[in-house]
Amino acid sequence: MEFYGREREVVTVFIARRTLDVSVAADLTAETFALALMSWSRLRGRSEEEARAWLFTVARRQVSRYFRRSKIEMRATQRLGIRVPQIHDDDVAAIEQRAGLADLRAAVRAELERLSAEQREALRLRVVEERSYEEVAAALGISEQAARARVSRGLRALAQSLEPQRATWEAST
Repeated sequence: MEFYGREREVVTVFIARRTLDVSVAADLTAETFALALMSWSRLRGRSEEEARAWLFTVARRQVSRYFRRSKIEMRATQRLGIRVPQIHDDDVAAIEQRAGLADLRAAVRAELERLSAEQREALRLRVVEERSYEEVAAALGISEQAARARVSRGLRALAQSLEPQRATWEAST
């Protein structure tokens, strides 16, 4: 995608300057563009400046979420006296392979595709974008109760469809 190629480095630098950690910046940049791609249809027809401003809004939100999560996690680990291990690139690849993450991602992707477009969109807004039910309802043009029902049904369908694989994954650990 041309937009990604043009903006990736600028977004990575933007995030790295705020987090002071290149690997975190790379992760948050990927998350930023994943969110951007899922919402891309809403940006069609907008100027390049508007699309870029929106992209940086998503990036700022990702950084904010990262710091909120980090504070909570750091307080808990400090309070409990837990030392956080350092993970190197080779370790990441080995852990991903042992955990079967490629298969898990493929299974989740396939099951998401089986959901109705309405359920997928409700899940994207609620789970990925972390919007409130009120915001999900407004974005979808439905009542808050209907938004809650769509998200609930979508999560339940995902859980049920992934249940057979869960047993396999748990048996291999």
